[in-house]
Amino acid sequence: MKQRLPVLLIVLAAALLVIGSAAAQDDTFALTILHTNDTHAAHQPNGDGNGGAAREAAVVKQVRAEGGNVLLVDAGDRFTGTLFHRLYLGQDQVEIMNLLGYDVMTLGNHEFDNGEEVLLAFIQGLNFPVVSSNIDFGDSPLTSEVAPYAVLEVGGEQIGIIGLTTPDTTEISSPSASTTFNADLVGVVESTVDELTGQGINKIILITHTGILVDEMSLAQLSGVDIFVGGHSHTLLSNTYSAAADVYPITGETAAGEPILYVQAGSLTQYLGRLDVEFNADGVLTDWGGDTILLARYITPDPEMEALINDLAGPVQELQTTSTGATAEVALVGDRRVCRVEECDLGNIITNAMLAETGAQIAIMNGGGIRADIDEGDITVGEVLTVLPFGNLISTFELSGADVIAALENGVSGLTVENGEVVRDGAPGRFPQVAGVRFSFDPTQEPGSRVVSVEVLGEDGSYSPIDPEATYAVVSNDFMRGGGDGYAMFAENAINPYDFGRPLDEALANYLIENSPVAPSIEGRITIVNATVQPE
Repeated sequence: MKQRLPVLLIVLAAALLVIGSAAAQDDTFALTILHTNDTHAAHQPNGDGNGGAAREAAVVKQVRAEGGNVLLVDAGDRFTGTLFHRLYLGQDQVEIMNLLGYDVMTLGNHEFDNGEEVLLAFIQGLNFPVVSSNIDFGDSPLTSEVAPYAVLEVGGEQIGIIGLTTPDTTEISSPSASTTFNADLVGVVESTVDELTGQGINKIILITHTGILVDEMSLAQLSGVDIFVGGHSHTLLSNTYSAAADVYPITGETAAGEPILYVQAGSLTQYLGRLDVEFNADGVLTDWGGDTILLARYITPDPEMEALINDLAGPVQELQTTSTGATAEVALVGDRRVCRVEECDLGNIITNAMLAETGAQIAIMNGGGIRADIDEGDITVGEVLTVLPFGNLISTFELSGADVIAALENGVSGLTVENGEVVRDGAPGRFPQVAGVRFSFDPTQEPGSRVVSVEVLGEDGSYSPIDPEATYAVVSNDFMRGGGDGYAMFAENAINPYDFGRPLDEALANYLIENSPVAPSIEGRITIVNATVQPE
């Protein structure tokens, strides 16, 4: 018997080692992150029959039915882009996102397009938190509605979710003057990570609406963040689809030498991202996989969501099909990949309409304010509102010739050139579409020194060089007049401004009617030198 006691102890110790080893293995935590970004109120399928909220709901339900730990997150820009938003101002999103069961979202710049009262009503209707760590709302009620981060309990584990919103929002949307955006994104995130880790949270997801270029620069500077879910640049990452900009997920290392993953899922509710990850007991990623899922027309839509979308679509359909009385002889190009880098059909037509409405000498319209093509044939009210969804008013004012030149410099400052070609993807919305003036620019030069020549159209139909000392009557939209898209000279140097003119969409509709049938004409208003534009 005396010899058996050590044997029993050895067996017991071995058993404890086995149990301990199994427990260590069980300390891993698996999580599935479903994500969307830049949906822009595209609730219905596109022209190919793919996409839409009802198919998203079907896939989300299927993934949740697998029984794992699942988070559904959104990286912002739910607002603006279709007539759904024009009619419902975010309340459509309240119903759709609540029904989908989102867990958290961050704010995009377009959430500020209709002012902060509309944004407040949207957030207060949601059943989940909205986060952004680099916004200071001052004394606005939004201060108590938008937190820097959220802590969500999933499968017994606490997950920290931090939000970020592009600091460019002050230029490209309409936040209140008292709302500020911290541009030190890495510093803000690191401070928030410290706060979360101080609470013992070691699994942290960063949801950003800052664009892939900004995000990729931040990856290696961060520590403590495990996963980036991005938005703003409408980037499709995928291992499957040929249109993808890069693999899914993009992998890197944090400043602490730990793995960090980056994902983004295109735009317009065409894809749903799915990232499957596994953490060890220390909250470090040990395994991952996944891809974007095309919400293909072969997926049976979720009946409950489809019924909701159909109910919301009734008034939209009525508006879409109401004729303006004008027709287009051919399709009128207003696509963002064109109007943000070069002269385009609808850029010319819209700026012509602005001159016709006001009698100004020079019209300047931001290409990012033009959101869609108009098809050949009958032009509907819905098409006009889809092209100009922001509800902007026409603004008139006077500017010196020097400020007109500065405005054009601002407009072309965001373009990039690769291999002698102006890059279409990611071009900013500040690019100027013009009437009453023509100009040439060299995108290979430094921003601020790109405009080569500017000429103003005279009453006799001929062009003459702009006089920097002269004063010109200018028309634009109220967003730009307020300094939007970087047009600070409109806000600061405008003479005798009037910002309460006719809605721009009404002026466009009237112009189309008066000039029907409408045919596009590229007139050489904008000339690019020393580079070409990437082919479509």
